[in-house]
Amino acid sequence: MSYKAICAIAVIVGFVLLRAETMQAAPMACNGEQKACIANCTKSTAGSATGACIANCNARQSMCKQTGCWDNGVNRYCGLSRQ
Repeated sequence: MSYKAICAIAVIVGFVLLRAETMQAAPMACNGEQKACIANCTKSTAGSATGACIANCNARQSMCKQTGCWDNGVNRYCGLSRQ
């Protein structure tokens, strides 16, 4: 390969690596967790249990907005955006 081709490849690889570091996933938010919780309720419960499950999701979201932590009953994880 010629010197110009090697330099061009190096520049492209450098650009891709630089771009990959600046692209980050959106932060997890309380609202997103609530939506996932409600989706699980509608899939896995039936009848009046669905309403109780959704009320539980809303209570968890309210607590998440206060603390920044989501507790799904099994795991608790923090650092969420309080939106």
